[in-house]
Amino acid sequence: MIVATNLCFRTIPTTCTTVKQQKDPPHQLNLVIPTKTKACECFDLHKELIPYEKAWSWQKQIVKQKKSLLQEHEDCPDTLIVLQHNPVYTMGTGSSENYLNFDVKEAPFDVYRTERGGEVTYHGPGQLVMYPIINLRNHKMDLHWYLRTLEEVVIRVLSSTFSIKASRIEGLTGVWVGNQKLAAIGIRVSKWITYHGLALNVTTDLTPFSWIVPCGLHHRQVGSIKGLLQEFQSSRQYAEAIKPFTDDYQLIDISYRSLIKEFSEVFNLEVHQKAITVPEFWREDH
Repeated sequence: MIVATNLCFRTIPTTCTTVKQQKDPPHQLNLVIPTKTKACECFDLHKELIPYEKAWSWQKQIVKQKKSLLQEHEDCPDTLIVLQHNPVYTMGTGSSENYLNFDVKEAPFDVYRTERGGEVTYHGPGQLVMYPIINLRNHKMDLHWYLRTLEEVVIRVLSSTFSIKASRIEGLTGVWVGNQKLAAIGIRVSKWITYHGLALNVTTDLTPFSWIVPCGLHHRQVGSIKGLLQEFQSSRQYAEAIKPFTDDYQLIDISYRSLIKEFSEVFNLEVHQKAITVPEFWREDH
């Protein structure tokens, strides 16, 4: 069953928005804006499984707070939330149910129609979801630039930490290794404040993706960091490099630390960890 609420916004980080073709090749993109480093608070729940609707509501509250700050002409700092979700499907604003390979009345997991861009996608354990709630006035008021910059974060993570060469595909949003999509991106921007974001498959069970047409792309596959590393293990060239990354929990932790590092550098932000425990999260009115 598709779950729809009367909340004013909806979300997820993972999705696939089609964008205009890039005029410049990816290696020529000048993504980093040389400005004074600003602070960004980071809520770290990357080891926890957070229900989608809870995180969605939390994002909307933060967006509302930031809009109030702007109205009062006060400083509007950036926020980053990192977590995992319980198994769930999310659909973008104009998503088609034709991309669901099941009857929505008998869906294997909850299905949420959100206000982000893009088609249907899956979120679940082993997938790191990043929700940047940032004021683009402090960066660059350009949605094309923002999407490419989110992609750049993941491309750098895969290259610097796992020696995986990833790329963009012209005309599509997301990060790819060959024909496999490792990271999906779906955003919403309101008064130049972003929410939703990206989802990176680290140790994700990819089976639930087979029950949908991910991002509405029939002839593309979905991949994960773990899956690619397992493929590389068959090659002597990679065998030694892969050994430290065989544990799922370690893979998640390593990927998380790398995401924070690259996000900080690409967006020129000083990320400050702001701890929140699951009991505290449940006590909050998210």
